[in-house]
Formats: sequence, structure tokens, C-alpha cells
Amino acid sequence: MRPAGHGGEALIGSVRRSAPYVSHRRGEQDREGWAARAEASPARELRDFVAGLRRDWTAVKAGLTLPYSSGAVEGNVNRIKMIKRIMYGRANPDLLRIRVLHGY
Repeated sequence: MRPAGHGGEALIGSVRRSAPYVSHRRGEQDREGWAARAEASPARELRDFVAGLRRDWTAVKAGLTLPYSSGAVEGNVNRIKMIKRIMYGRANPDLLRIRVLHGY
């Protein structure tokens, strides 16, 4: 943790205030106000983070408000990668296909 007086408290407070936006998809609620406060923060990391978010603000808004998620797809990609790691150097793509399709 950063020492007091170097933006540590501001960073922690900002993260705590932003939690409901992310965990409950409340991105429409005071997103601009949170970003403005973060940009005025003494914590350089927080200012840099918000500058990155601002580069694609429309996508950030969609990610924080829309009910869609790529979680199921990412879960399947992770499962396939795990199977590939387990099988490394032991089989050809045909066996990998069978294992992926049949859940072995």
C-alpha cells in the first residue's frame, strides 16, 4: 500500500465508490462524476486508468450497463486451453477434437 499523502487514500476511496457500477451494472449512475473525480485525484495511476477508459467511453458504458456477457464463451475457451495443456505433445488434433466435444 502506498504511504499516506501520495494518493493512496484517494485511490482506495475511488475504487470503493466505483464498485457498485461494476458489480451491479449501474454504469448509468454518475459515471461522469466518478470519472471527473478520478481525473482530479492525486493518484497518477487512477488518472491514467480513467484516461484509458475515456479512449473508448462508449464501450465502457456498454460494459457497465448492458446485460450481455462473454463469460460463457471465455469459460469454454479456458476449458479447451486446459485440455490442450494436459494433452501437450501426446496426441493429434483429432483426439483433441474428440476430447473437447465429449468433455473428457
